[in-house]
Amino acid sequence: MGAAQPGYVLPMTSRPSPATTARPTQMVIIASTRPQRVGKAVAEWLTAHAQEHGAFHIDVADLKELDLPMMNEPEHPVHGRYQHEHTKAWSARVAAADAFVMVTPEYNHSFTAPLKNAIDYLNKEWKRKPVAIASYGGVSAGLRAATMLRAVLSALGMVATGTTVSIPMVRSFLDEAGEFQPNEPLRKAATGMLDELLTLHTVLAALRSGERSA
Repeated sequence: MGAAQPGYVLPMTSRPSPATTARPTQMVIIASTRPQRVGKAVAEWLTAHAQEHGAFHIDVADLKELDLPMMNEPEHPVHGRYQHEHTKAWSARVAAADAFVMVTPEYNHSFTAPLKNAIDYLNKEWKRKPVAIASYGGVSAGLRAATMLRAVLSALGMVATGTTVSIPMVRSFLDEAGEFQPNEPLRKAATGMLDELLTLHTVLAALRSGERSA
């Protein structure tokens, strides 16, 4: 499967077009910001797979391109009184998303610092939303990073899918062009993850709507 085109990555201020608003928006977050990272190739495959799945409008948030500074808001994010334009833009983008797929490697038994920073900038924007984790690494397939990430997401009131995509020996799936070439078990896992993400979205969207009207 070929890599997704650069046009999949939307600027921070972009919004879904009217033609796509009938579908929920899934944000794919690329957690790695390292040069020569594998995460972008993994995310491009997952983006293309999600588009073929068809249930979601896709917004790709590449944390390398976002380049958020280390959390520098003067007030706790629970209040939502943001002072900086980069925070306001990130808040609006996350608030507009209905579901998330976080693509992360494993660094020292945990997930990446840029992902933790991007999460910590906000609070209520994440609440009562479904999230799936796609992890990758060596023998462990990033599973320890996924375990650490689940605890953080749970603290924010997010609901993680039980179905995940876990990629061991990730570089063995790259072709000569650097594109990610999944095997059949990974494709099936990705489809199951998206199916569950949609189910959770249906339940949690109704819950969020009830909370707003209460």
